[in-house]
Amino acid sequence: MQALFVDNLTVIDFAYFHPLRGIVGESLILDVELFGELNDEGMLFDFSYVKKRIKSCVDELVDHKFLVPIQHPHVSQIATPQELTLQLRTENDDHYGHISPHQAVCLIDDEQITPQSIADTIKTDIMKILPSNVTELKLNLREENINRAYYHYAHGLKKHFGDCQRIAHGHRSKIQVWENGNYSEKWSQHIADMWRDIYLATEEDVVEKQQIDSKEYYVFQYHANQGMFQLTIPQERCHLIQSDTTVELIADYLGSYLKSQAPKSTFTVKAYEGVDKGAIAER
Repeated sequence: MQALFVDNLTVIDFAYFHPLRGIVGESLILDVELFGELNDEGMLFDFSYVKKRIKSCVDELVDHKFLVPIQHPHVSQIATPQELTLQLRTENDDHYGHISPHQAVCLIDDEQITPQSIADTIKTDIMKILPSNVTELKLNLREENINRAYYHYAHGLKKHFGDCQRIAHGHRSKIQVWENGNYSEKWSQHIADMWRDIYLATEEDVVEKQQIDSKEYYVFQYHANQGMFQLTIPQERCHLIQSDTTVELIADYLGSYLKSQAPKSTFTVKAYEGVDKGAIAER
């Protein structure tokens, strides 16, 4: 039996429900190993097809989706042909509601979302698209190794014609700040602490405010080309900004925020969107 490996094949950006943290944005790097017998060309599988086929399959299954552990006791769902309604509750009694087209959600048959539960869910579908000489597949989903400041954020981009329009997808992202030309661990960590497990939302998307068990909630809603999206989430888990939440506008917002905190300083903000991509703003 021969083996073929591709490290860093792709990055999966998504949000998931955590029984303590609520809705969390995440980015995971995918490594793959394929096992089987060589074909007539002396190859297990052409490298040019490995990334294209597997990435396309993974994107369709989990990328830019809201991953939900359907075996968790505080998760319930109601499905119609047009949409899926989810009610979720954390162990500290925070309530979440999510309504979207079915394609915006991936249901994981487990009590928690973990890299292994995601890999187990998508492995069968990936095997179906591989040639018959590939008899085994190993998937390794891992976080980027970050030794400085980072934060998890979830959001949705209603004006986006691709999958970023989904109201609960997200990223695990580095944040780097320079003050007066020098890297600032203080300000980088300040933003990471301020936005730990945050939902970044546009003010105009708030359609209602609710009170559940004496806690205040926002209800966000918008229509995009994939359908109607609605999210109910504790206000304390949100940060509202006036603009949309593209990474370019996030970087710009953070630059303005830092300038308001230290007007005499100049700032450069390098805001990442997941792994190895993002935007830079200067103030």
